[in-house]
Amino acid sequence: MSEQRVSPAEPGSSPAAGGGSGRRLSLALELFTLRRDPLPGMGRPRWLARLPHVLVAYAAVFFGFLTTQQLMDHYHVKGGLPLAVALLTALSIWLAMFRPIAAWWLGLLAAGWIAWMIHDNVGQGQTWPWTPGGMFAFAPVLLLVALRVPPRVTIWVVGISVALTGAAELAFPPAGSQFSSVGAAVLFGFVGLLGYALRALRLAKGELVEQETLTAEERARRTLLEERSRIARELHDVVAHHMSVISIQAQVAPHLVDDPSEELKENLAGIRENALEALTELRRVLGVLRSEQPGDPAAPQHPQPTLAELDGLVDNVRGAGLEVTTEVAGIRRPLAPGVELTAYRIVQEALSNCLRHAPGSQVEVGVAYGPRELHLCVANSAPTRPAPPSQGTGHGLLGMRERAGMLGGELAAGPRPDGGYEVSAVLPIHPQKPPAGQDPGPRPGPGTDPGSGPETKKAT
Repeated sequence: MSEQRVSPAEPGSSPAAGGGSGRRLSLALELFTLRRDPLPGMGRPRWLARLPHVLVAYAAVFFGFLTTQQLMDHYHVKGGLPLAVALLTALSIWLAMFRPIAAWWLGLLAAGWIAWMIHDNVGQGQTWPWTPGGMFAFAPVLLLVALRVPPRVTIWVVGISVALTGAAELAFPPAGSQFSSVGAAVLFGFVGLLGYALRALRLAKGELVEQETLTAEERARRTLLEERSRIARELHDVVAHHMSVISIQAQVAPHLVDDPSEELKENLAGIRENALEALTELRRVLGVLRSEQPGDPAAPQHPQPTLAELDGLVDNVRGAGLEVTTEVAGIRRPLAPGVELTAYRIVQEALSNCLRHAPGSQVEVGVAYGPRELHLCVANSAPTRPAPPSQGTGHGLLGMRERAGMLGGELAAGPRPDGGYEVSAVLPIHPQKPPAGQDPGPRPGPGTDPGSGPETKKAT
């Protein structure tokens, strides 16, 4: 067996080396960037949103005056240089609100300028290269940097600041001066850790808000799908009933005619066969919606309610202790099964909300039959006693809007001036078939929002 030799890899050719050089380049870009990164405001309360900016501006003015006072009184530096370097120090603090890395470099420049100015004026026991107030003037800049940059950049920023302090003390120590590197290391390290902790807390809160938003959207989407499945189950019963009637009528029709022709028998047999085939496909596709377990025989088939049973529904609500009056306008007549079912469910849901959220109120139910539209209105007065805690999911209005939108109708809900609540819907008598490719989703009524206002309290 021949021996296969592998030549050693050249430096920098491995993926790990490539990744390391990429990280170093990224770090260098982070340390020398002039990228704008504004300081975020406080989230709550809103009127204190700009409080951090006000505090930073105050710190800039305060440390500017403090720098001038210490340079003149403690280090006896005269002329216009103390004022110029104080302005540079204040500018670095102010700039840190918008460009933190640039402000850090500007703060280092101001500190180096101060160290050079006071080098020959340092007395016995005085600190150098930092003045007593210089370290504390540089601390806000480091804090604002740590609040906006990744932790590894914060480590390098603090490390470079401390390293430059130690290098200056070792290379150019004034006679009789007191070193400030230990104090600078402790203060800068603490400020870096504080900024890192605050940054991590802010990011965690942001992720929590994002997750809560996604969870609310997912919950609303799941509720919408559940409501559509419920509607599909009910419509399955309606359509299956009519297909069964068609099949039976096609089977019986030849016996109602004396001496039917073979062509008539053949056509009626074809109608019955197509009806049975359609009914089989309907039960195969929509039958699984009868329960969570497909094929579960425990899910019985029940006839779906219509507006003809509205009086019984109102009587049940009266029996629960709610005062309900009904008014029907127009010519009362049978409507399409889907319209009847949707209208009944909307009134049923609205009355359930009255029982749950408006105990002791007076409820008015109005049904108006128009030539082309069916108008529904369920309004209640203000409750006379507090409502008990509700265990509902708060999506009753969503289901009602979904049912109305399925037929091309509209539904509106909202509080009344007297403290009550009103739900009104307009349903077409003859629903139009939606164009091909168009989603027949719900259309909320004007001025309504399913996720805001008192509606969410009233919805189940």
